[in-house]
Amino acid sequence: QVQLVESGGGLVQAGGSLRLSCAASGRTFSSYAMGWFRQAPGKEREFVADLSKNGVTTYYAHSVKGRFTISRDNGKNTVYLQMNSLKPEDTAVYYCAARGFPIATMTEYEYDYWGQGTQVTVSS
Repeated sequence: QVQLVESGGGLVQAGGSLRLSCAASGRTFSSYAMGWFRQAPGKEREFVADLSKNGVTTYYAHSVKGRFTISRDNGKNTVYLQMNSLKPEDTAVYYCAARGFPIATMTEYEYDYWGQGTQVTVSS
């Protein structure tokens, strides 16, 4: 069982930066591939970025590639999402997810555990 708690969301102006954190409980965090997803008002949840359990392999949605960076610190049981050059269209609730598999995926139903989400609002 893994519990995930996101933090770091907030209100930021367009062009600004935020760093989201996702703290995981349990001693097996390093066994899980991790992903970030987001859901904007009135839209379905969508993939943002993912990271293999060893932190080597990453994949990004086209809309955030070059602006967002996913990383993890297995010693701290935490995965991060550094978000730069934020745009109003990045406004959403951001969720982290854990998958009991070495390699991550952009398919949300393949993740086993989810956090409650953190709100990110980007003003124009």
